[in-house]
Amino acid sequence: MTYQPAGAAPPSSYAAFAHLTAPNAVLYRQVMGAFLAAKERFAVHLRPEDVHAALPLATRPDDVDAVVNALDKLVEWGNLRADPDTARVTAVEDFYRKRFIYQLTQAGEAAEEALGAYGEALGRRGALQAVALHDIITQLRALLVLSSEEHPDASKTYLTLDTLTSRFAALAENARAFMGSVQRTIDLHEVEVEDFLAYKDRLIQYLEKFIQDLITLGSRIAQLIQELDGRVDPLLRVAAAREAVDASPGEAAGVEKLAHDRWTGRWDGLAAWFISAEGRESQARLLRGRALGAIPQLLAVVRILNERRTGRSDRSADFRTLARWFAEAEDDAARHRLWRVAFGLHPSRHLTVDADTLAERDAAPVPAATPWAEAEPLRISPQLRRTGSYERRGKTRKVEDRSQGRRLLAELAARQNAEIAEARARLATHGETRLSLLGELDPAAFGLFLHLLGDALATWRPGMTRTVATSNDGAMEIRLTQLPDGGQAEIRTPGGVFRGPDHVVEIIDLDPPGDPSTTSGPAAPVIVEATALDATAAVPGPGEDRR
Repeated sequence: MTYQPAGAAPPSSYAAFAHLTAPNAVLYRQVMGAFLAAKERFAVHLRPEDVHAALPLATRPDDVDAVVNALDKLVEWGNLRADPDTARVTAVEDFYRKRFIYQLTQAGEAAEEALGAYGEALGRRGALQAVALHDIITQLRALLVLSSEEHPDASKTYLTLDTLTSRFAALAENARAFMGSVQRTIDLHEVEVEDFLAYKDRLIQYLEKFIQDLITLGSRIAQLIQELDGRVDPLLRVAAAREAVDASPGEAAGVEKLAHDRWTGRWDGLAAWFISAEGRESQARLLRGRALGAIPQLLAVVRILNERRTGRSDRSADFRTLARWFAEAEDDAARHRLWRVAFGLHPSRHLTVDADTLAERDAAPVPAATPWAEAEPLRISPQLRRTGSYERRGKTRKVEDRSQGRRLLAELAARQNAEIAEARARLATHGETRLSLLGELDPAAFGLFLHLLGDALATWRPGMTRTVATSNDGAMEIRLTQLPDGGQAEIRTPGGVFRGPDHVVEIIDLDPPGDPSTTSGPAAPVIVEATALDATAAVPGPGEDRR
């Protein structure tokens, strides 16, 4: 016998979620939380007094009747089931009293599980699980051993395949969630600027380590998958047969076929994740490319934030400063003056508004909705009426001498051009050389060089060993070749040591100083788009300069 409130409609398939948008939704969620906590203690039924005592003290209703009403609504929606409480009946009259004990229904448990999964998915940031790569290699080697046996053990085969697919599914899902969180970090969504600046170094190092593990371990996994190609299908059939053991006699064949198809799909997904095919790159390679591209993007965000903090022109920061000035103004008159100064909304130049006019307006304000015909007339100078010009005769205003300002600007432009020319001359290699032989770079040359590497990594694609690129203004050309033996390159700067994989590099200045085609205008910053360095080349090591 179950209790259903009078006039209540039968619960629909999604009625268990109705309490989320109903009034008193907070109380409903707390009541359901009390039942979930009781379930963890293996308590099946709860009385209204038990639920009332389990609610948080700060939000607990004063009267138990409020809890009873909430329980009845949850019963109506199908989240709970109410049964008569006969344990406390001591007289015949007690049978006619409304006494119930409550427990979770199947729909209520399913709704709570769904809400828990929803909350977990929202809060999940994911991770790049390098340990999962090692586990996948271990399970693939175990499958190689089993595939060499004439009659592989069904339990070992099933457990190995199950562990392999579980670790792979966790790796793929966590990688997807983590790269989504990294993109939100790059866009500065759901992250505080100070928090981002505090952990950016650890995030970049984390990406670097995973990229290195994915390069080394991913190729090993792909090799093991290729060795198992043609030998894994019998193992898949053994695992499918083990799943069909508990099926009913009439459905065993169909269950085994469905299980085999499911295992085959899982194996094909694993192979496609690590092995590229014609016209399709593997997911591991795509993940590596996204992680490589995220590093220069993170560095660009750091550069933008540093520019904002050092006081460079930023429209959003200017508007926030102006808003603060408006909020700190003493009165509306001060705000009006600030508005006129900030946006240049001055009165018409041919109309005279002097101190007397402003005093009259203060004494007798004229509403803005007053029609022109009803407003006081505005006095216009007779000279304007006669000549059409309000300009008064008299001594010509003294022309301001701006030669000093122009000279300072010319000196600044010349100094900047000289620094850029010196940096370009310093970077020109006059032939092929190694990155490790570039020597020490001054801040200007190092900044130009670092900008080159950041843009190069953003366009880098796997498989390239040599590239030739020209800067946007056509002033420089760079040729990079990957070294087969690898090695580390170190470039020293006044701010620290820059380390990364060594390459053969040739940087050519196509527009050197003194060339007849050189223009006299300001030199544009050189942005070289080259793609041949790994991610570690664009990021200093721990404790080194990242400017």
